[in-house]
Amino acid sequence: MLLKRKIVGISFILIVLALAGCGSQQAMQGPQAIEVKAMPVIVRDTPRTYEYVGQVQAKNEVQIYSRVSGNIVAAMVKGGDAVSQGQPLFQIDRSQYDAALLNTQAQLAQAQAVLSNAHLETNRYRTLASQQAISQQTLDNAMATEAQNAAAVEAYKAQVLQAADNVNNTLITAPFDGRIGVNVLRPGSYAGTGSTVLATISSVGPVYVQFSMSETEYLHLAQLGGGALPNSWGNNLKLLLSDGSEYPLIGHIEQLDRGLGTDTGSITIKAAFDNPNQLLLPGMFARIVAQGEIMQGAILVPQRAVQQLLGKTFVTVVADGDKAETRAVKMGPRVGNLWVVEEGLAANEVVVVDGYAKAQPGMQLKVNMIGLDDLTDQAKN
Repeated sequence: MLLKRKIVGISFILIVLALAGCGSQQAMQGPQAIEVKAMPVIVRDTPRTYEYVGQVQAKNEVQIYSRVSGNIVAAMVKGGDAVSQGQPLFQIDRSQYDAALLNTQAQLAQAQAVLSNAHLETNRYRTLASQQAISQQTLDNAMATEAQNAAAVEAYKAQVLQAADNVNNTLITAPFDGRIGVNVLRPGSYAGTGSTVLATISSVGPVYVQFSMSETEYLHLAQLGGGALPNSWGNNLKLLLSDGSEYPLIGHIEQLDRGLGTDTGSITIKAAFDNPNQLLLPGMFARIVAQGEIMQGAILVPQRAVQQLLGKTFVTVVADGDKAETRAVKMGPRVGNLWVVEEGLAANEVVVVDGYAKAQPGMQLKVNMIGLDDLTDQAKN
């Protein structure tokens, strides 16, 4: 029994010593290296890309009002219809305006008859006055009466024109080619003069894409263009739609605001794009992309390698001895899936692309080098 206890005690001591030896070996080896994927920074001449968020607007968009008051008796369109210039849209009840036109026409005819009689009387008095059969005062009175009657005729002519315009204005037509909005007044609705929106019509092509540019960017581009936006920049604009697809047609700058917005500190710009297939609709959001000057020997890193925190940007660099180093960097424009680094990196450095979240500064790294093709393959997968 005593021998058995000795054997058990010796076995326990051996196990403890073995575990202690393993621990000492692990302590000597140190912590395990963090496995990361990294790649050298890319150095190449790169065109600067300018990108802005814009919104599609119709070149022409107006609200349709009636110039006369009355009930709508007919609507020749429905919401969403395409219309052409001069196409009838609404008919206002014209009965009262027809009656007013007939009344003013009758008043004009009566005034013209009175004027004709006054003209004959004036001519007769003129003959008698030449024979000294009547006084000059009588002739002057007749001539004054004729002039008053002539003025009355002109006044009634103006009233007839106004009444005729009112009749014509009961038929409301499209001011230009475009598309009607979905909110359209229906027959039976009352339209007040200049106060009731019957419908909204927008042109469909070409369209504007409105966006804003910061003061700093405007100054930079204006200096490159000798005081104005460079033609090579403003006449070759691409449009990226919200689904990521690229619009097939190139746009150009058509309007530049007179100054900076006092509340935004930016300048508003409108770019024109043809819209033959009516794909672009007012209200759509899209991104304007313009190619600028060539940046010689630009340093680029994958966008996925950049860490953003509290408005600052960082990358993890593989430093001497494959140690992790966190580096603050100043970023420039994005170029595809890459990002230009303006300050903070040298041309011969290596940045961590995957695994930097575990790689604290000073940690040992196990680096697996990758290339641009690997980034493209991972994006496809």
